Amino acid sequence: MKTFDDLYFEVLVRTLKDADDAYLKCLEVIPDNQIDCLLHPKQHPVVIKTGVCDCEGSKPCSSVCEFHALHPDEAGDIKIDEEACVGCEMCIEACRAHKLSAGKDAVAALRSVRWGGKPAYALVAPAFLGQFGDNVSPGQLRAALKRAGFAGMIEVALFADILTLKEALEFDAHVLSESDFQLTSCCCPLWIAMIRKSYRDLVPRVPPAVSPMVAAGRVVKRLYPGAVTVFVGPCLAKKSEARDADIADAVDYVLTFQEMKDVFSILGIDPGSAETDDREHASRSGRTYAYSGGVSAAVSATLDRIRPGRTIPFQSRSASGVAECKAMVAEVLAGKGGANFYEGMGCVGGCVGGCVGGPRAIVPREDGRRNVERYGDKSIHRTPIDNPYVIELLGQLGFDTIEKLLEASEILTRTL
Repeated sequence: MKTFDDLYFEVLVRTLKDADDAYLKCLEVIPDNQIDCLLHPKQHPVVIKTGVCDCEGSKPCSSVCEFHALHPDEAGDIKIDEEACVGCEMCIEACRAHKLSAGKDAVAALRSVRWGGKPAYALVAPAFLGQFGDNVSPGQLRAALKRAGFAGMIEVALFADILTLKEALEFDAHVLSESDFQLTSCCCPLWIAMIRKSYRDLVPRVPPAVSPMVAAGRVVKRLYPGAVTVFVGPCLAKKSEARDADIADAVDYVLTFQEMKDVFSILGIDPGSAETDDREHASRSGRTYAYSGGVSAAVSATLDRIRPGRTIPFQSRSASGVAECKAMVAEVLAGKGGANFYEGMGCVGGCVGGCVGGPRAIVPREDGRRNVERYGDKSIHRTPIDNPYVIELLGQLGFDTIEKLLEASEILTRTL
């Protein structure tokens, strides 16, 4: 019997190799939920049931879920609450019966990219360096993505630059005394889901900013009306974030690095031997968003540039992994946090959003961190305010001064 992963790979091969749409349409009428999950991923949870639960007694998958998204029914089977699920993957790891799998967007996304008739852009997370080969340059990855059918590649790190600048301004505007503090809002959907669902009293401490992924998707759609946007990163939770009702306009599909690697493999594309299509856009601050403490360091460096000599000093604290994040929040609520800027990352070692610690990263976490640091050190620009591409793009979007970033914007803000 074929597993869900086997079925995924078979259908992806047919999608990419021969574009036999008649074959795929035949699959659509087969009464098999797994087929429909591949062809219409947004109509299903990001965690897929691949069979009836046959675990006796306790259900470890439901007990490990911090968001109470899995519940046993009267017959003992497991039901997934799509509204509650944020794609943290802990249930998949805990399932003894191996009846849960990560959802996959690759089949639907590449059908749209290659045969949909609209230009498609790959929005690549900051942790991409090293994920497709030790010596693959950003320019080679861009060229490989174009060979796969994309019109272009956008470094999400550029939008991390913009959100860094926004968060630095938010901190300067709202942290005005020793008792004030701010929770970073941008990159990790698991961290934000935890605050929204478990610590509602802290929501006013979170600036209303979208993630760099969402900002990138919205800007691409603003500049290229009708374009298809595909985020590529190490994280299942980003699939869930892209479906949030208030920001679902930004990103059409989310592929993990492994899904993108599968596409390259099937098409016979070796990014390491691709020609180079280099473009220098992001600063060091935007590129190093990808690991725990990276956001804090970026905001601190940017504050020093735009508000030197600030009266209230920037004091940060970061946590990675759900348990560590919860412990940090408990200390904040008890008045013992010891900082005024708190950065939470859902995965151990790095943020879920674009990062070295995401569960769908290909290379080991520490290798990923070193790759990101090395790439950040090569950047021409140190902070967003030094980056002419940031200033130019902000001008195109109607932000004639950086202070305008504090105003409500249909591109950069959301309601938590």
